[in-house]
Amino acid sequence: MFSYRHGFHAGNHADVLKHIVLVQLLAHMAAKDKPFQFVDTHAGAGGYSLSDTFAAKNAEYETGIGRLWGRTDLPAAVNDYLAQVALYNPDGKLRYYPGSPRIALQMTREQDRLRLFELHTTEIQVLQNHFTGAGKRVAVHAQDGFTGLKSALPPPSRRGLTLIDPSYEDKGDYARVVETMRDALQRFPTGTYAIWYPQVMRRESHELPAKLQRMAPGDWLHVALKVSAPPADGFGLFGSGMFIFNQPWKLEPALRSVMPALVKALAQDGKAAHELKFRQA
Repeated sequence: MFSYRHGFHAGNHADVLKHIVLVQLLAHMAAKDKPFQFVDTHAGAGGYSLSDTFAAKNAEYETGIGRLWGRTDLPAAVNDYLAQVALYNPDGKLRYYPGSPRIALQMTREQDRLRLFELHTTEIQVLQNHFTGAGKRVAVHAQDGFTGLKSALPPPSRRGLTLIDPSYEDKGDYARVVETMRDALQRFPTGTYAIWYPQVMRRESHELPAKLQRMAPGDWLHVALKVSAPPADGFGLFGSGMFIFNQPWKLEPALRSVMPALVKALAQDGKAAHELKFRQA
């Protein structure tokens, strides 16, 4: 929706989970010489200052990345993620938070390609400015990512990672995610797809993982982090999840050690918990 600005939520617990998974997926893709394509259907601004008006308003990063920053006792996959955040903060102080497009830029190679979609009229301008000088390997599209993804599949290299992470402020996004994945799996069934979703008091949020699981033709993984009990007034984000189609086999073992550590580090009350399920052929 045009009212949504991710800067308000940059670096929160949902970003932590999403980007830990993303870093592992990108590392897997880059481990082979053959080039790959990364698509972000809802790219946002690309990167965020944690001291600007948006991020400072609720300071959500303080209960997300802020609780992990500077620690040396965390699992390897969390350290991999922190290393990417550190690249965006070269002076060692947590001033900025990299969005998914920035993390992808940092972890991809000259032979790889990034296709970034963003429809918000202000965010797209910031995103375009963010990638000025990145060269022809990065294409920024002022377009609805659900629709734009069709033109990006299959990638010429037949290797691809797609991140689908709308705001879900419009409840219709849940149905569009399902429709988009049904089409994507027909166009490019061997691609890796990572779908982020919020845990909120909404029926569509609760039902989405099961709907995605039923349509998965092969391997899948579902991981979720709940940081608190659902709010008494029924409003607000109390957790998030990631559903991955065609995940690498190393992802589940990595998350098996990560998730208990995240529950301990990011818990906001005694109801914090995690879920990890998968199917691997």
